[in-house]
Amino acid sequence: MGLFTKKESTPPAVPPVRLRESQPAAAPSPAAQPENPPPPTLPKPPERPAEPRRRLQDDERTRRLQDLKSVVHRKLVDQLDMTKLSRDATSEMRDQVKQVVVALCEEENPLLNFNERQRLADEILDETFGLGPLEPLLKDDLISDILINGPHQVYIERGGQLTLSEVKFKDNAHLLHVIDKIVSPLGRRCDEVSPMVDARLKDGSRVNAIIPPLAIDGPSMSIRRFGKDPITWDDYVRFKSCAAEMVLFFEACVMAGLNVLIVGGTGSGKTTLLNNLSSFIPATDRIVTIEDAAELQLRQPHVVRLETRPPNIEGKGRVAIRDLLINALRMRPDRIVVGECRGGETLDMLQAMNTGHEGSMTTVHANSTRDAVQRVETMVMMAGFELPTRAIRQQFASAIDLIVQAARLTGGQRRITNVTEVQGMEGDVITMQDIFKFEQDGVNTEGKAFGRTVSTGVRPQFMDRLIAAGAVVDPDWFTARDLVVDD
Repeated sequence: MGLFTKKESTPPAVPPVRLRESQPAAAPSPAAQPENPPPPTLPKPPERPAEPRRRLQDDERTRRLQDLKSVVHRKLVDQLDMTKLSRDATSEMRDQVKQVVVALCEEENPLLNFNERQRLADEILDETFGLGPLEPLLKDDLISDILINGPHQVYIERGGQLTLSEVKFKDNAHLLHVIDKIVSPLGRRCDEVSPMVDARLKDGSRVNAIIPPLAIDGPSMSIRRFGKDPITWDDYVRFKSCAAEMVLFFEACVMAGLNVLIVGGTGSGKTTLLNNLSSFIPATDRIVTIEDAAELQLRQPHVVRLETRPPNIEGKGRVAIRDLLINALRMRPDRIVVGECRGGETLDMLQAMNTGHEGSMTTVHANSTRDAVQRVETMVMMAGFELPTRAIRQQFASAIDLIVQAARLTGGQRRITNVTEVQGMEGDVITMQDIFKFEQDGVNTEGKAFGRTVSTGVRPQFMDRLIAAGAVVDPDWFTARDLVVDD
């Protein structure tokens, strides 16, 4: 019975050595004992390979699910007429397709549990009807920007903070397929011949994509979102982006037909501000909007929307903003709204503002109102005419009445930091004066800037124009005081 049991040998017991009480233990010599004995070295705990192994297992399972999704999606395409399916499919149609997808999943891999089958079915439905992995992000109204750096790195901005999301594409081909689904309905293309493209989603969100060979690490795409519930002036006041008095002032300026220039850096909210300012345009005016990718959402009934066109595969057929702006002057517009001036069209915009198209608006990239003047001068020179600087500044001073600067502060919050009146020329210098401005006091413990929006006490020179246009103007708006103070 004990043939297969190996007995362990027991070492012989060693009696303990005891010192006699009469013979105390000898103390170690001073030479043998160090003055500062080193602390005992504790053994290092063994490394745990479980975490890397678990990560490898998760990656392997994710890869198998991706492969299974590709197989099921291919079979779904073979069984259904994909031309009859669209992004705006009814819920009943989506449910019918989902039943087919679940049946295919069970046929391919019966060992999938219920949650895995449902997740796989939802992802395939997103691929079929929508934009694949981007669908969960597009359904989140709190996400303002989606920045894709290759198939495995997708950043999102939520609440002004950029974070790396868990969303990933299978490979470069998968991401290229999603880009093609965005640009194809707009009649645009993104391939090796035309590796850059500007487009938009159905909700007005701005899309820019660039692919290899220009993008070295794989296709890159940025989506600047417009939420389902667009930001209104009530939101501006509630978020302390501006004061209520400033909103009433803007309404009076737009109704009176003042030409407004909106300036700011990237991501400062220029387009959103332009969209809200244009909401004050009277419904009786004929408005022509000109944009690279149509984003403005004007609610007036008499609006003509124009959009630029890139060149075709032969490099011909390009229609730029300047071409549309020249054509818009023949369309009898009351107001012209240009999404952004970034080149020679700036000269045509200034001339339009000076020749009867009062109340027009546009945006310019600049870090301050004074920088906006210099940038406009540079862009006018890009029109190809050798105009003297004084002539350009005179055009600017007579065309622009009001400059509104938007900025993105430390911490992500967006503010209207300056509302500046262009008063005219003194010699060769354009004179300007702030009416409202934001004064930053510091940065709090959460890393967010705080300060005060103040009225400078300057009464604008165009007050008579506001009153003559029938706008309601309260002189208390311009009393020097704090209008909004951050907590």
